[in-house]
Amino acid sequence: MTSPSAMDTMPPGRTAADPRVLCDVRALAEAPPAASGVLWKLAESGRQLDANVVRLAPGARITAHTEAQLDVLVLVVAGDGTLGNGTPDAAEPLAEGALVWLPHGAARSITAGAAGLTYVTVHGRRPGMRIGARPGMAPAPNPGTASE
Repeated sequence: MTSPSAMDTMPPGRTAADPRVLCDVRALAEAPPAASGVLWKLAESGRQLDANVVRLAPGARITAHTEAQLDVLVLVVAGDGTLGNGTPDAAEPLAEGALVWLPHGAARSITAGAAGLTYVTVHGRRPGMRIGARPGMAPAPNPGTASE
């Protein structure tokens, strides 16, 4: 299901600054099962947030990883599964309605249960790629300037 947000279109007479309904998350979650993946994403230009509706097929998994820079909120909208922190004995059950905070720097994994799992993620928008000095490296000398 494609939403206006996923296509970055605007209804006539509205501006990007107008509040609006972006999609029906329940309808996305109830749609016929599909392979795991992003069902919807926030794509408005000028936004400060990123958001997605993600479906994991039964038994599918987001492997343990760490997000160093961004906190992420996850809202489970359908199905069930488990939330992990990279260790086998730390799994917490997830069910419809669970609101989860994934702090930056924390290891996390998500595994869908027998019914699959559909959830919304929201986090600050990642800055665009920039050309610059590699962290820990001295800046290159500016050509045309005297050096000592």
